[in-house]
Amino acid sequence: MPLDFTAIDFETANSSSASACSVGLTRVRDGKVVATAGWLIKPPPGHDEFLDFHIGIHGIRPEHCADALGWSDQLTRLAAFAGADVLVAHNAGFDMAVLRRACEATGDECPPYRYLCSLQLARKTYELPSYRLPFVAAEAGFSEFDHHDAVADSLACAHIIIDAARRAGVNDIADLAQSAGVRLGRIAVTEPPVSALAAVA
Repeated sequence: MPLDFTAIDFETANSSSASACSVGLTRVRDGKVVATAGWLIKPPPGHDEFLDFHIGIHGIRPEHCADALGWSDQLTRLAAFAGADVLVAHNAGFDMAVLRRACEATGDECPPYRYLCSLQLARKTYELPSYRLPFVAAEAGFSEFDHHDAVADSLACAHIIIDAARRAGVNDIADLAQSAGVRLGRIAVTEPPVSALAAVA
């Protein structure tokens, strides 16, 4: 089977995992990037305070999202882009928690996406002093990107998976996970919340 997946990255307005304010997506088909997309999100009511700490990370301010569509509308766009793909994210527990918690906040049904964590995969693939996204992406041959821009981060994550698959000699996302001894997870409502502060790592 070909190496097909969608890489995803969220930025949040505050420490609530439900406070998604931006998303970036990168579609990979047969081991090649074929499309990217990204947009701002108006965080759900009750999770819409923008903290200075988080603004300092990604530069997104409340006025940037004032005219953006809310989570329910953006979830439809996200699902249309990702389709039935396995989602890949760097520190995937954070990004999957954003999906799940934002859906809980708005009453939307969270799609039961399967997912792979490129951070876990990187620890099995590379020997690095740090496994933060910029270091791992550079090792995979993708450097000089705007870290904490959601689209750029999703693109960096995609390149990590593509490089790891090449090194492992596999061309399927499930085979890649199995060869590295990394679990291919699935979003479930029983997963514990993950603080958005984990995104800083």
